[in-house]
Amino acid sequence: MEIKHFVPICRYLLDNPRATQRELAAATKLSLGLVNSTLKECLDAGLIEYSKTGDGSLSCSPAGKTENRPLSCLTKKGQTQLNKYKVKNAIILAAGFGSRFVPLTYEKPKGLLKVYGQPMIERQIEQLIEKGINEIIIVVGYKKESFDYLIDKYGVKLVFNPEYTTKNNLSSLYCAREWLDNSYLLMSDFYIEKNIFNLYESRSWYSCVFIEDNTGEWYITSSASDKIESIKVGGENSWALIGPAYFTSDLSAAFRSHLNNYFNRPGTGDYFWEQILIDNIKTMPIYMNKQTGNVLEFENLEELRLFDHTYNDTSNSVIMKAIAKVFNCSEDKIKNIEPIKIGMTNHSFIFTYDSIKYIMRIPGEGTDKMIDRENEFRVYEIISNLNISDDVIYIDPKTGYKVTKYLETARVCDPFDIKDVKACMKKLREFHNMKLSVDHTFDIFERIEYYESLWLTPDSYFSDYKEIKDNVMSMKKFIDSISKDRALTHIDAVPDNFLFEETGKEQRIRLIDWEYSAMQDPHVDIAMFAVYAMYDRDQVETLIDCYFTEGCSEVTRRKIYAYIAMCGMLWSNWCEYKSHMGVEFGEYSLRQYRFAKDYYRIFKNQEEEKGE
Repeated sequence: MEIKHFVPICRYLLDNPRATQRELAAATKLSLGLVNSTLKECLDAGLIEYSKTGDGSLSCSPAGKTENRPLSCLTKKGQTQLNKYKVKNAIILAAGFGSRFVPLTYEKPKGLLKVYGQPMIERQIEQLIEKGINEIIIVVGYKKESFDYLIDKYGVKLVFNPEYTTKNNLSSLYCAREWLDNSYLLMSDFYIEKNIFNLYESRSWYSCVFIEDNTGEWYITSSASDKIESIKVGGENSWALIGPAYFTSDLSAAFRSHLNNYFNRPGTGDYFWEQILIDNIKTMPIYMNKQTGNVLEFENLEELRLFDHTYNDTSNSVIMKAIAKVFNCSEDKIKNIEPIKIGMTNHSFIFTYDSIKYIMRIPGEGTDKMIDRENEFRVYEIISNLNISDDVIYIDPKTGYKVTKYLETARVCDPFDIKDVKACMKKLREFHNMKLSVDHTFDIFERIEYYESLWLTPDSYFSDYKEIKDNVMSMKKFIDSISKDRALTHIDAVPDNFLFEETGKEQRIRLIDWEYSAMQDPHVDIAMFAVYAMYDRDQVETLIDCYFTEGCSEVTRRKIYAYIAMCGMLWSNWCEYKSHMGVEFGEYSLRQYRFAKDYYRIFKNQEEEKGE
């Protein structure tokens, strides 16, 4: 028969064999009456024994008395019983990007951010080791190499989640499922002030924090015994799941069976591992471990600044230092940081300085091999006073960091709204007619070869790549044979780079992101718009007609078909390189390869019809 409260009392006695009942009550947060009744049960069962005094007699009080009596450590039988509850390991999930902590997480994973000089994940590891838990498994993904030093420093095991970019942390726990036993389960970015871990745990629990404000946390209802009965998203003035959890081996076994089903079920890519608890809480007993004020989760840099004031002066982030230098201010003046999105080439976030919103652009992974930032800088110098682009406050020709004003009323072009498309093509043609000039060019055929040379593997993902590439490259003879204008061309004139800004009664269109821009045939921009919008054939024809309102010649139309095939191959190779860098674009990359195939065929069919 199990003795209730045996584990918390005896694990304390293990470290404090001469503790008194009152000390036990204070340490375990049990009443003195419960401590005494539990001790009596343990004594009767031979699990503990009182210490002997110097004359060999037992220092025991008369039955029913509750005076403080010194106790000895566990008996051998007691230790054997306690070992049934021994924690086997800890699993720390650290694969995610941490988007709410940009720009700091562009440089390092959130779990490695320091709080009072110590990385949050190291604090957790040291707290676990302090309690004798030495088997620690860390699931990594984003910037996985950053965690390698922990192997040498603490003897941890790293497990890689290959799907960290496309799935939430349920997939990370799936990667570590074989270690689920008597296990602690943590996120790498919790800050735990006072150590809450133990070498022995009697039941499954989840750290809970009482929250008064209305938030989107997971709020719970519980029984009188603190058993969690339901979990829902959102609430106020209630207990919420925040911090580590502990799974007994029984709960782990049940959880693992659900984990396999959830992971392999379509549509669960966005799931957190807690979703399994939410859906199955009635059959998976887990209890509250109340930790208000002890377990902290920082939602953003603003919250971290409130806790660790050193972040007001410096976050040790190169990006934050760059912004502070642009505005000649201290870092605490840079506020309200919000990620916009992880773009195809770059990452961007919004911030506020002096009540004005700005956007900071950070070059993405591997971009340094694809973009010449000094060329981009020169383009912005040329167009800066032509009322074409967004308002650039700062651009660094070496790093590619760029700060622009945030346009509150702006929206991107809808490529399936004919009014938007006509307006964009009119704006694009006005720009082309300026016939601006720079010293550098963008050779699509050369770039196709170059992007392929960046691949980390010799072969393409596509089995017929060599054939399709040869087909595309064969069009060079035709492209070189026809007369073409050459002028500054945007190259990346895609729908998302046309901003519609409402200014009173007027509508202004800005063409942004000029990093690929160079000398080329301006009609390449039409092809780029089409492949990014992933247009079908009819939509491509409509797009061409929107640009050439006076009508388009057959040879020009055929040239644009060739450009579409070339651009499809270009961006397909680009996507393959980015995928080697851990960035995936799903359907977009497949469709680009399809453009290369289909529009080469369209180009060739017209050639055959003309008997060329």
